[in-house]
This record gives sequence, structure tokens and C-alpha cells, in this order.
Amino acid sequence: MLKIEFSDTPKFYKVLSGFCDKTIVSADVSGVVSSVLDDIRSRGDLAVLEYTKKFDSAKLDSKSMRVSAEEIKSSVASLKPYERKAIRTSISLVKAFHKKTLPKNWKVKNIQGGEVGERFYPIERVGLYIPGGNVPLVSTVVMTAVLAKLVKCPQIAVCTPPDKEGKIAPGTLAALSMVGVNEVYKVGGIQAVGAMAYGTKTIKAVDKVFGPGNAFVMEAKRQVLGTIGIDLLPGPSELMVIADAGANPRHVAADLLAQAEHGSGKEIIYIATTSKALLGKIEKAIEKQLASLSHADKCAKVLKDRFLAVTCKTLDQAADVANYIAPEHLELQVADRSIETLTQRVTTAGSILQGYFTPTVLGDFTAGPSHTLPTGRAGRFFSGLQATDFMRRSSTVRYDAKSLAKAAPVIESFAQLEQLDAHGQSLTIRL
Repeated sequence: MLKIEFSDTPKFYKVLSGFCDKTIVSADVSGVVSSVLDDIRSRGDLAVLEYTKKFDSAKLDSKSMRVSAEEIKSSVASLKPYERKAIRTSISLVKAFHKKTLPKNWKVKNIQGGEVGERFYPIERVGLYIPGGNVPLVSTVVMTAVLAKLVKCPQIAVCTPPDKEGKIAPGTLAALSMVGVNEVYKVGGIQAVGAMAYGTKTIKAVDKVFGPGNAFVMEAKRQVLGTIGIDLLPGPSELMVIADAGANPRHVAADLLAQAEHGSGKEIIYIATTSKALLGKIEKAIEKQLASLSHADKCAKVLKDRFLAVTCKTLDQAADVANYIAPEHLELQVADRSIETLTQRVTTAGSILQGYFTPTVLGDFTAGPSHTLPTGRAGRFFSGLQATDFMRRSSTVRYDAKSLAKAAPVIESFAQLEQLDAHGQSLTIRL
């Protein structure tokens, strides 16, 4: 753990910036990604299968790359009743939340008498990346596929890495079945993004790809942007906790450990607190809880190398730190009287969890908002995944002869200012 004290100085922000830079993709990662993507673009399925064997130790052929409809459907029965209930509950809550965000088509008359408006459409073909490997993220199915189904995307393709036997976790397939997705491929990592971007004989190219992943997946998404669209850059998990003296150190410790256990080793966690005494108690609570965790070794590495603690004199200072970091998840473990003020002060967090009884895991699994959120300070310009990301909009404009005449002086003035006489003539010729 790195401990620093807040000060509004260039020196402090240099240290903070250096710690945040741990999320920057190395040149080695970029080079590997570029090489793999080029190979997939030129050799298609053959390259995808070779990299699946190399990176996931799964030997597949083109026919076995796609999960059969029967396997997807039967996976639901393989789950315990309470597991099925949990997934269905999460689906219901996520769908209810995002229904509130759906845009509506509209039209109005502008001051010239022209009719203007917007129309919204689902994207024709979307690709969802569902991480597997260390931990099969069943919840990511809910947090992406539910949104795509809600806006009625006509085609939804899913790529998720197989295990060494070439199998997909039953929970992942069951969640996909419950949402109503049946195009699923046993492909992960860079090769999944490449296949969805460029298309292969087996996997048809998509228009936009969605979902979180490791540094290689995020760099692959970055490099294919322009060939296809991407949602945002949701990399390895991040958590920041702002805690006052009233926070329970056991609860804070548990939340920090929860986000450290994802398993990539690239997770990053922060705490900003107004109480040095609390910080000492949190350290002791972490040590005690760590001993009982199944992923203790991985958590311990993150806590050692990728954990920053900032002591602040005021919660306003903690908010300044949060706005700089732009954390994926921000927990406000502060007294009720401070929650709304802090929430208004912080403008870059992906998700804000308010109060002592709101751990990040609620957002991870069930509360409603998607857990697909920007990381690596991308929260400064990206928001968390929402239903409208699965849509595109077209503006509409319609004038008649009367409204066109009202617009003529403006058009003629701009045509003269920009020395584009053909532009002006394209209107005046109609009058």
C-alpha cells in the first residue's frame, strides 16, 4: 500500500498521477494486440483457433467454435433453483432501471417553420464480450445482453473464452438463455475482438462491440475502433472509497478485498479518508479477512502493489482526489448528512454507491445500473454502459416553400461568409 497525505500542490498530483498510470497499456501489450489482430484479419478462423489453443489451451475446430442451441437451453436446468432465481431477479432489476432511460422519437417546428426532430434505432448487429478465465462473469451477461434485448437489437453475438476442455461455464450459458441470446462462440481475448471486428467464415462481423476485459481485450477494442464501434474502455476493476471517521473498518476492508479478488492482478483500489485512525483499523481488518479468502494470494498482490491510501483534512479534499482519479466504482462511506453534497461534488465516477450500507457488490450483481463502467480515468469522458449505447440516432429535417424562404437570408449570409456560392444556390434555386 502507498500512503500519502493530500495537498493541493503539483507534487501531490504528480504522485497521484504516477499511481494512476499503473492502468496505462504497455508498448508490449499494444504490439502483441496489433500482431494478433492483423493475423485474424488475414487468416480468419484458422488464426482464431490457433490463438484459442495458445492462450486458453482449448483445442477446437470451426464447427465446435459455436455453442449449440441445445447446450445453451439445457444449461438452465443445470443450475440450482436459487441460482436461477438470482439471475432472473437481476435481469428484472436491470431491465426495469434501463427502461427509464429509453429515448423517444420527437418532432417540433423551429422558428423558421421547418420541422426538425430525432429518430432512434437499435444497432443492427452487436457483439458482447463476456470475460471468463479466472472467474466466469455471469453477471456481465445480465449487464450487457439485457440492454441489447431491451432496445431490440436484431442480432446479438456473444464471445466468451472456453476452459481447457473447450467448455463454457454453465452459469454464463444459462444467463444467456434466460435473456434470450443464442449466438454464442467459444472465443476469448484479442481473438474474440478481432473476429467480431473483421468477421471470419464462422463469426459474422458486428457493428459495435461491448463488454469489459483485461488489458489485452481493452487494447484490442481501442485498435479496432473505426472499423467497428466500441462501448467504452472497461478494463480491470477499480474501486475508490471515501470514508469518514464513522465508517466501519470491517466493511471498508471487505469492499476493498471484493474488488481486488477479480483475479487479473491489474485491479486497482483507492481510499481517501479524513481519519488516520480509521485507516489503521482498515489495515488490520484486511489482514484478518484476507486469511479466509479463496483468492487470498491474488488479493494480497493487489493490496501490496496497487492500493493507494490518501488522508485528507476534509471531505471536499477527498472529492477532489476522486474527480482526478475518475474511479470505476466510488463508495461514499460517510454520514447521511454528507452524502448529497459529496455526490454533487464528484463528477467523474462511473458509479456512486451512497452510504454505509451500499457496497459495490450491489452494483456488480443486481441493483439495476450496468456494471460495465469506464476505468483508467476514462470516466472523465465516458459514462457507464446504458441502453442508448445499443442505439443510434438520426436527426430529421423537413422544410416547405414557406419555411425555406424564411431560411434563405441565413443561408445566403453563410454562403458568402464561407465563399461557397453553390451552397447558397442550392437553396435559392428552389425559390
